[in-house]
Order: sequence, then structure tokens, then C-alpha cells
Amino acid sequence: MSGTSLDAVDAALILTDGERVLEFGATAERKYTADERRVLQVATDAARAWNWAGEVPEEAFAAAKAVITATHAAAFEQLLSGWNGPAPALAGVHGQTVLHRRPKPGQPGATLQLIDVPAMRAALDVPLACDFRTADVASGGQGAPLAPAYHAALLERLGDGAACVLNLGGVANITAKLADGTLMAFDTGPANGPIDEWVERHGIGTHDVEGQLALAGRADEARLTRLLSHDWFREPAPKSLDRYDFSAAMADGLSLEDGTATLTEFSARAVAAGVAQLPDRPSCVIACGGGRHNPAFLAALARALPCEVMTAEQAGWRGDSIEAEAFAFLAARTVRGLPISWPGTTGVPQAITGGVLLP
Repeated sequence: MSGTSLDAVDAALILTDGERVLEFGATAERKYTADERRVLQVATDAARAWNWAGEVPEEAFAAAKAVITATHAAAFEQLLSGWNGPAPALAGVHGQTVLHRRPKPGQPGATLQLIDVPAMRAALDVPLACDFRTADVASGGQGAPLAPAYHAALLERLGDGAACVLNLGGVANITAKLADGTLMAFDTGPANGPIDEWVERHGIGTHDVEGQLALAGRADEARLTRLLSHDWFREPAPKSLDRYDFSAAMADGLSLEDGTATLTEFSARAVAAGVAQLPDRPSCVIACGGGRHNPAFLAALARALPCEVMTAEQAGWRGDSIEAEAFAFLAARTVRGLPISWPGTTGVPQAITGGVLLP
């Protein structure tokens, strides 16, 4: 799995029938080099400029696909080098999301993940499941989030149906298993995306290391009030976002530290606004994804949420590998023809399967 933060390829092995997680295997992380990250960012920028209108930026996309294939193959090799168990029977690869448009009245949704499927299948040399979002969007769904099927399996293992899973990537999304057993999931707003963009804009790295910048600044409360009045927060779930629907421009005019603090606080309060939309109040929120490494973000969440906040590790999960595990799980569901999205997760009219299999 390679997320919109463009930091690394994560790989994980699980033993699953697509309904339960029976065992956890090896994990691996293959960090992007600065040059590789630049290629992926160029493709993302080109996709946003194109926005499904005019000439497709094929050159930028081709360069990105080559990077994606090479880095995923390297992550897979790294994964197997530390594994003494059975050889993998199936791989699930998501591809790199460079553009996502949620459906609106009069405008269908659209989503684009860059992947060279034949090259990836050849590089991994195992049956490959991919293209997980297209069927959902074509059926009128948001195309995201797709991890809830896996989050539900993790919650089942945990034995706490009242917990809510929070993924903090470029965008934040939550999964809740409701009292009646149904799944409800949606994007709550930005997570790391605007913070990372803000730090990069100032030329001091790719993210707020240990939340030091946010902790050194002060959030602009007046600006937060304006930001939280955005129509997004009044839209009913399910709903999804593109990584750039909320950008670093929200902090324009502030100092580096105050801007970081404001963006961090905004992301946390956006999560709280999403949790408030759930019909059942969760007993706790379990934070996964890169944002859980940011103490300032976790502190802001603890202030904003009406329940306990714990990390994936505190729940006994492998926090850095959950997204990779999720697409392994979805690959198994694809093979078995099981649903991967539901009316309560992406807004599709009925539960549908998805994914394409290259045997």
C-alpha cells in the first residue's frame, strides 16, 4: 500500500479467508527516495491540473507507474526476506491515488489509482488483485473508504463492538460497527495532508516531526471557527474527500508554528465532528496510520473527542501495516466474490464486491 502522504510502500502478510484474520505474518516498509517521491508528486500535480479534462498527462503517469512497480516489488522482496512461513498465494495492490472526485448532484464520482497491472503481476509473480475502487464509483458510491471491511474484522478480534477505528493518513476516515451490527464509515476531513504540505512549503522537511512545530505554536481559534463552518461538516455520511480538498492554504498568513498548530487542531476537530455524526457513541477511538506518531495530533484528538483515544499498538494491532493488511484482506474477498463496500461505508445502493483479479 502506498498512501497519499507519499512516504513509503508498506507490505504485510496475513492468513485470511476474507472474513476472519487467522494469523499475522511478516511486515515491511520501503521508504521512497527523494527522487521517487518527486516523480509521484509530479504525477499527482499533473493529475490535479488535468482533472479528467483535456489531454491525459501520460508521460508523468508512466514515470510514476514505473516507480510504483519498482518500489512495490522491492517492498515485496523485503517482506519475503524476513519470512520463513508458506509462500504467499495472492497479492492485493491498491496503486497510487493521484485524483479522487466524490459524486455530487449532476456529476458522477471518479477515481484514479496509478498502477501498471501487467508489470506489477510479473514483478510479484503471484496472482494479483487490484482496481478496488472502480466498481464502487461506477455503482454510484464514493469510492472510499474501503478499509472498513478489514477494520470490522479487527474489531471482531478485539471483541469490542463499540470501538471506532480512525485512520490518520493524508485524509482521516473512521469506521464504526453500530449496535445493530451494520458498518458505518466515512472520511471526516483532512489528517496529515495539509500539515505535511505546510511544512514542505517552508522547506524544512516532509512532516511535523514529533509534532514539535504544532506544540511550539498556538492555534488560531477565529480561523478554526471559520474553517469548521465549511459545508463539508454538515453533509451526511457516507462521504469522501480528495487529499487536496482541504489544503495548507487554510493556514496562509500565519507563522510556521501557528500554522502547523492550527492545521493540526483543525484535523482533530474535524475528526470529532465526524464522530459526532455516528448514531452510536463509541467507547473509544483507535488511531491508526501515520498521524498516530504525532503527539500534538493525539493530544488534540484527546481534547476534541468525547471518549478515550488509544493507538493501534495499545489495541494490540500493527499500526504501520493496517492499510497494507486491509488490501490483502480485500484481495481475498475479491477472489471469493464477497462485498468490499456497503451503503453505510461508501453510499453504494447495495453491498457490492469489487477488485479485478489477474490469476
